[in-house]
Amino acid sequence: MNRFRFGDSEESTSDFDEDTSGLPFPEPLSRSSFLASDFDAANYLSSLRNRHQSLEDLRQELRNLDQLLSKELLDLVNENYQDFLSLGPALQGGEEKVEGVRVGLLAFQRDIQTIRDKVEARRKEVEQLLGEKRQLRGDANIGKALLDFVDRVEELEQRLMIGDSAARPQEDCADDLDSESDFLDSESDESDEESPANKSAAPSVSLKRLEHHIQKYVYLTKLSTRIGDEHPFLVGQQPRVTKIRSTVLLDLKTALEQAKHAGGKQDRKTLEVLRLYNLMGEDTSAVSALKNLKT
Repeated sequence: MNRFRFGDSEESTSDFDEDTSGLPFPEPLSRSSFLASDFDAANYLSSLRNRHQSLEDLRQELRNLDQLLSKELLDLVNENYQDFLSLGPALQGGEEKVEGVRVGLLAFQRDIQTIRDKVEARRKEVEQLLGEKRQLRGDANIGKALLDFVDRVEELEQRLMIGDSAARPQEDCADDLDSESDFLDSESDESDEESPANKSAAPSVSLKRLEHHIQKYVYLTKLSTRIGDEHPFLVGQQPRVTKIRSTVLLDLKTALEQAKHAGGKQDRKTLEVLRLYNLMGEDTSAVSALKNLKT
């Protein structure tokens, strides 16, 4: 029989019989070797190189060890089988405990849902209050804009001397007259070049003062658009705004007629008046005024 000896690289043949009667009998395989956490089969087999044992004998010994372990496991299960069977009756009455736990969990779930509902209600309340706050802030801003609008309308009426504001006491107009004196002085040189007949026909219109009025009027229109032209308060103020517009257009028409008699400055003053028409957004009125002027 051919035998393989661990630790050697030689294999006996039929013409060479090795006498193994004098070799030590190998010790049984230790169970503790298989229980190591870092057990590796290849490393374990390589550690058996000093065992004078055939490979088939080693395989048979491993099979016997496996059978022995299986038998011990079966005996252990049989030995504790009665205890395993008695585990069910030992747990009798556990249904009540499980039911108690289930009821407790349901109560806890209801409490959580109640808290969640309160938080959700509070969130909606806060969201509603924030919406009301935004609405109030918007209403306050609109109120400020409306007050600004009516103040500017009254100021323009005072400067143009129209409406009820034209009848205010003289001392209330003193500041406005002083602020406009520079505009009047700037036009004094131009008015000196006009013919005496034109001076007696109508007072000279200050283009700088007129431009100042137009700028205020344009701001009024933009403010009205920003607030909303359909706002009831603005609708109530519309007749006053219309009267301001008509007065400014009348001043522009007068300034255009006076530019016709400005001599060498006629073209320059005419272009300046047309620029004021354009600033006011009244190009159509400018064309109509020019046609009437030529006729």
